[in-house]
Amino acid sequence: MQRQIIKAPDAPAAIGPYSQAVLVGDTLYVSGQIALDPATGQLIQGDVRAQTERVLANLRAVLVAAGLSMPDVVRTTIFLANIEDFAAVNEVYGLAFSTNPPARSTIQAAQLPRGALVEIDAIAVKE
Repeated sequence: MQRQIIKAPDAPAAIGPYSQAVLVGDTLYVSGQIALDPATGQLIQGDVRAQTERVLANLRAVLVAAGLSMPDVVRTTIFLANIEDFAAVNEVYGLAFSTNPPARSTIQAAQLPRGALVEIDAIAVKE
């Protein structure tokens, strides 16, 4: 199967030696997104809700660049700097995945890149 590297102009560039996403066949593997402003490459200011909104916007931009959308997401992993933010993240996440939400794991991480409060990666499948 052929691999296609996805470069989303409306999402922040990778901050390390990795791709924003890789499409293999009909499956898209999206790297973890943190709350970076695509224009500046800097972590946005704000609480975990604001950061989650930015993370989901970045995720959406990567999906769009690959010709997919949020309903195509079948699996996510959420990494939290503080598990106490679980309920707040769920509120914002639930708005993005209100119908047929994907399978998901949530993990507390000791520390996230750039001091982020939340990071989300995803797997999506083209129908």
